[in-house]
Amino acid sequence: MSLNAELRAFFESRQEHIPAHVREIMNRAGRELAESGQAERALNVGDLAPGFNLPTATGDPVSLRTLLGFGPVVLTFYRGAWCPYCNLALRALQQHHGDIAARGARLVAVSPQIPDESLTLAEKHELAFDVLSDLGSDVAKQYGLAFDLPDDLAEVYQGFGIDLQHANGGHARTLPLPATYVIAQDGTIRWAFVDTDYTVRAEPADILAALDALDALGR
Repeated sequence: MSLNAELRAFFESRQEHIPAHVREIMNRAGRELAESGQAERALNVGDLAPGFNLPTATGDPVSLRTLLGFGPVVLTFYRGAWCPYCNLALRALQQHHGDIAARGARLVAVSPQIPDESLTLAEKHELAFDVLSDLGSDVAKQYGLAFDLPDDLAEVYQGFGIDLQHANGGHARTLPLPATYVIAQDGTIRWAFVDTDYTVRAEPADILAALDALDALGR
């Protein structure tokens, strides 16, 4: 089963457990975000990837420049450990981490949550790649991915018991669009997946194909 087939099955299994008025709030927010055109304005193929220097789950700094010194970088943005769709996507990436590394690439995941939340996530899923904390979503903003939750959707999340105020270190409303980039060693984005729909993610097979294409070009 592909990752997105798994995500879709999970989405459908949850719908009957969510009250109709809550589903309407969630669906309306999703439509408005899609219609905003933000996904089209985010960085894409051919753009230069903004640099960053972010802490890992254990507080060690990681920079894009350093990562690119070893080879291409697969950079994925996710919402946080509280998001079940993110957990499924990260687990799928972990399953393909060996294939990514075999192609000489480094995989890193970025979210706006505090390092402690990232550490819990990394330990839970036994992630072999770094999960970085982008407090305030400053890096996500540079990539054109950051957006603010509308008030009613923020209340829905709070009703679900999701404490974004704590998880995001005081930046409760700002989240990134789901996005994955393959960045060549010269810092240029060579493949991109960006979507306003958090239930859809980059397929690991497509990421591997993008790395193979990059290798074929000798970059």
